Amino acid sequence: MAKRIQFSQHGGPEVLTLVDFEPAAPGPQQVRVRNHAIGLNFIDTYFRSGLYAPPALPSGLGTEAAGVVEAVGEGVTRIKVGDRVAYAGGPLGAYSEVHTLPEANLVKLPESISFEQAAAVMLKGLTVQYLLRQTYALQAGQTVLFHAAAGGVGSLACQWAKALGVKLIGTVSSPEKAARAKALGAWETIDYSREDVAQRVLELTGGKKCPVVYDGVGQDTWLTSLDCLAPRGLMVSFGNASGAVSGVNLGILAQKGSLYVTRPTLASYANNAENTQAMADELFEMIASGKLAVDIQQRYPLAEAAKAQAELSARRTVGSTVLLP
Repeated sequence: MAKRIQFSQHGGPEVLTLVDFEPAAPGPQQVRVRNHAIGLNFIDTYFRSGLYAPPALPSGLGTEAAGVVEAVGEGVTRIKVGDRVAYAGGPLGAYSEVHTLPEANLVKLPESISFEQAAAVMLKGLTVQYLLRQTYALQAGQTVLFHAAAGGVGSLACQWAKALGVKLIGTVSSPEKAARAKALGAWETIDYSREDVAQRVLELTGGKKCPVVYDGVGQDTWLTSLDCLAPRGLMVSFGNASGAVSGVNLGILAQKGSLYVTRPTLASYANNAENTQAMADELFEMIASGKLAVDIQQRYPLAEAAKAQAELSARRTVGSTVLLP
């Protein structure tokens, strides 16, 4: 037997319970991992609340962790028992002492990266990799806008953008978070609780605005983001922290400068073992070289997953949070 967090109905953090379960034996092309550290992410709250539908209830939760392989199924060739691995893709159930998942979802973890680092950085780091290197391949000298620059994804984006020679303007909600984003490499910050974001972007870019805006906030920032884009700029809406963007009239893209918009997900980029490992290798190299620091500010026992999610949703966390089984 092992322990895991599960939920039997949608709702707030209080629906999460710690239960005993019998870990599944790995089937063909599957691997069972003994988790050493588990990542906490905003997307976990979407599954819990019902914004995203899990396959069936009761359901496990979480998609990101790092640990050691303890069993492999038939046909597994790339991964072996005893390997250090990390993952950031389904099926749900990473909030657990043990998790069984497809071999294709695992990446090999170099000795230079700790389990806690990997669990804290896989989903957010691979997200930043595809956003900055694939969805819109940033070039040195460009000026871009990134919302929630002091959060888990934003903290990594500030550092990665600086390493690329990109001027990242980060939105934040307090002077403390502004200082944090600047320390991590943001070129400038805008406190959206006190300043007009679109007006400040106009001033900071000398009237040119940005070729790309990265927006993981969603509903609350949608229109502001569009107003920060240069003609034919790209709106990258990659999250729903304030609620989903809906009811969009495509005509607004014409009005604001023949804009482009995309709603990417990690699963569309890390869509096979080769691509996922290549993305992870670039991420791990950024960490090993010192260009990317993994800032774990909160650690909770697995049993306190509900408390950890409540803190995350209330925006009382800074940097990354890990759960420890």
